[in-house]
Amino acid sequence: MAGSEGLAASSTSEIADRLAALVRAAHARGWTLGTSGNFSAVLESEPLRLLITPSGADKGEVQGPDLVTIDGEGRPMAPAEGTTGRGGRPSAETPLHLAIVRACGAGAVSHTHSVWSTMLSDAGAPAGGLAIEGYEMLKGLSGITTHEHREWLPVIENTQDWVAEAPRVESRLRESPGVHGLLIRRHGLYTWGRDLGELKRHLEILEFLLEVVGRTRAGDGPVAAPP
Repeated sequence: MAGSEGLAASSTSEIADRLAALVRAAHARGWTLGTSGNFSAVLESEPLRLLITPSGADKGEVQGPDLVTIDGEGRPMAPAEGTTGRGGRPSAETPLHLAIVRACGAGAVSHTHSVWSTMLSDAGAPAGGLAIEGYEMLKGLSGITTHEHREWLPVIENTQDWVAEAPRVESRLRESPGVHGLLIRRHGLYTWGRDLGELKRHLEILEFLLEVVGRTRAGDGPVAAPP
C-alpha cells in the first residue's frame, strides 16, 4: 500500500500540512464549499493509520493540526506528530475512505461536492455510472496513455449509514480494477491516488472532465461549424 512509502519520504507533520493545503485549494476552486467534502491520507499501512478531515469543518479554514488520526476501523487515535486532533470527530464518511484504501491501495482519498459532480452523479444514476471518453485530459489519470480511453465512474446511491454500505462499495471497487473515481448520487465525487501528489492530479483531471461533460450536455460545449 502506498501510504508507508509516503511516510518514509515525508514527516507526519508535512503530510498533515500538505493534506490541509489540498483541502483549502479544493475549497478555493468551489469544490468543497462550507463544510462539505472530506479528505484523508494514509500514514502507515501496518497497522493501518490515517489522517482525515474532521466532521463539520469549514474546508476553507482547515489546517494541519486540525486533522484527526484514525485506525483501520475508523476509531480516533492519539494525535499524530504535528497534529492536535483539535478538529474533533472524524468525518461521518470515514468507512468509505477506508473501503477505498483497502480496495484500491490508495494512499490518499478526496471527496468533493462540486456543482458538476453533483449534477452528473444524478444524471448517471439510471445507467449505474458515467462514461467519459475521447478527451486528451484523460491521459492525466494514472496508467492512461491515450485520449481514446473510456473512463467509467460508478454511481453509488447516497446513504446516512456508510458503516453498512462501505463493504458493498469495497466489493464493487475490487470487481472494477482500474477505475480512478466514483460518484455518490446527488453528493459528488470520490477519487484517490497512491500519494497526495497523484490524488491532487486525479482530482484536478476528473473535476475538469466533469465540468466539460456537464457544460457540453447543457449546450455550452463546442459549436459545430456551419455546413
